[in-house]
Amino acid sequence: SVPYSRDYESKYRQLKRILPKPKSHVGSQFEIHVSRKEILETSFRSIMIVKDVEVFKTRLWVIFDGERGLDYGGLSREWFLLLSREMFNPYYGLFEYSAIDNYTLQVNSASGLLNEDHIKYFRFIGRIMGMAVYHGKLLEAFFIRPFYKMLLGKPINLTDMETVDREYYQSLKYIVDNDPSDLDLYFVVNEEILGDFREHELKPNGQHIQVTEENKRDYIDLVIHYRFVRRVEVQMNALKQGFQDIMPLDTIKLFDEKEVELLISGLGEININDWRTYTMYKGGYTPANPVIQWFWQAVSTLNTEERTRLLQFVTGTSRLPMNGFRELWGSSGPQLFTIEKWGDRTKLPRAHTCFNRLDLPPYDNYRDLRQKLIQAMEMSEAFDGVD
Repeated sequence: SVPYSRDYESKYRQLKRILPKPKSHVGSQFEIHVSRKEILETSFRSIMIVKDVEVFKTRLWVIFDGERGLDYGGLSREWFLLLSREMFNPYYGLFEYSAIDNYTLQVNSASGLLNEDHIKYFRFIGRIMGMAVYHGKLLEAFFIRPFYKMLLGKPINLTDMETVDREYYQSLKYIVDNDPSDLDLYFVVNEEILGDFREHELKPNGQHIQVTEENKRDYIDLVIHYRFVRRVEVQMNALKQGFQDIMPLDTIKLFDEKEVELLISGLGEININDWRTYTMYKGGYTPANPVIQWFWQAVSTLNTEERTRLLQFVTGTSRLPMNGFRELWGSSGPQLFTIEKWGDRTKLPRAHTCFNRLDLPPYDNYRDLRQKLIQAMEMSEAFDGVD
């Protein structure tokens, strides 16, 4: 979890002011044709074929193959969400989980053994991250803290190791607190890559330099640099290059690493009280209406995953902006979550992701409302319930 920073809001407004505008020769919008079934491959082709990167700063217009939805903001939000789930999936070998008990992501140092085009893919991922920040969209991915520090060009220290791999951190902390001369350590690290154990020297002739009380600080610094920087340097450089195809990395340096996480991924936790406080009602509904009371009762019974799916059903994304529901955006600017009275009790609820609006029929009882709400969420891709 990331603590709230009261400076973040003003920093974000400043970022929006300094973002480079698209040059006039590229037109007003960029069409992205993708397939839901092959979203990673079709998105990769659509983005990497582009030579004039200025087009990425124009309005994005996402078209899913075989679908007739018009993208007034909802489809592009959904595209970023669905694509990020694939891009960062360890199955593809570009990223991996940081430790057995820690489900944050890090760059996979063995990515080249699993994907011969891995450097092109990291540049593609950098472009997607840059586009998401530029257009105010969110990605569903949370990285180790050193990843955000590398984006910002900030040094990585021993404390950062604690957030990634506590066991490794404790072994290094032991060296800090004790004389390591009796441990028979040398300036090398051992690493397992796809079942193959390899030794890497931390400095020239490192296999013959023993770690002592006098040089242990140098050893720890080199271990941390190898662990987080050196072993993934080629991949990170490609990712940074892709990001800078959209905007200079210097433009996000007004944020710290915790705020960059929020900039890329938004809030993970869904606060029902915040949600309810910043919801609008239309078509005759009011907060006191029994249907609305039943709606919030139903939301309170949903687990975290189901609440996330409901949020995604109505807004196109499972993430929230930094300051929660009061800063939700629609196709034309700020747009609160909205519930509008529509249809009759035989209909399923439907969503308008461009306007963060749920069309909710006036059901006769709580049981029907909850059942049909869940049914609509689960069937959203199979019927015309979302646009």
